[in-house]
Amino acid sequence: MIRVVLADDEPPIRVGVATILTTDPAIEVVAEAVDGSQAVELVRRHRPDIALLDIRMPRLDGLSAAAELAAVAPDVAVIMLTTFDEDEYVAQALAVGASGFLLKAADPRELILGVRSVADGAAFLSPRIAQRVITKLGDGLVRSRIARTRLEQLTTREREVLAFVGRGMSNREIARSLSLADGTVKAHVSAILLRLGLNNRVQAAILAYEAGLVNDGT
Repeated sequence: MIRVVLADDEPPIRVGVATILTTDPAIEVVAEAVDGSQAVELVRRHRPDIALLDIRMPRLDGLSAAAELAAVAPDVAVIMLTTFDEDEYVAQALAVGASGFLLKAADPRELILGVRSVADGAAFLSPRIAQRVITKLGDGLVRSRIARTRLEQLTTREREVLAFVGRGMSNREIARSLSLADGTVKAHVSAILLRLGLNNRVQAAILAYEAGLVNDGT
């Protein structure tokens, strides 16, 4: 069972997201918070697998709550819940260790996939957020060219693995797709991060989008 603490100050959104998540029998929303401070308190009390945090909340926003959770509950994965116009916060969320970014208005299947992927040790970036972030980072053509050049350091197999990382797949799912052992995929991911100078799978996912390894809507 994937245990989730959900935090959003807007009751209709909080109820809606919780309802969507609990349609999956493998997901349980163990507590709901109305602000970041309460979210941190509930995470410390329930020790869930995932804290799903709205970015904009009173008292303590989602970014500050994520930073606090990284210190007091580092074993709890954090997913940021955003609206379409808040993608400028993604870089800040990366800095505080978020493992995923989901849109409140996303297809219900995407919300569930994101939670399941992060719970399974993967990173998950909503495709629409990824595309907007890349656009905001600067000249898309230049960044795409740079990204493709960076990928020349990788083997063909490593590029295949990176494409799957960009789709939010876990090591186990990638291993199944490529008919490899889990440990082999883990070694490939570690090599990719090392070769490209990346800190985590979310950064790898963004690079995969920049390089064109993941299509919008994949």
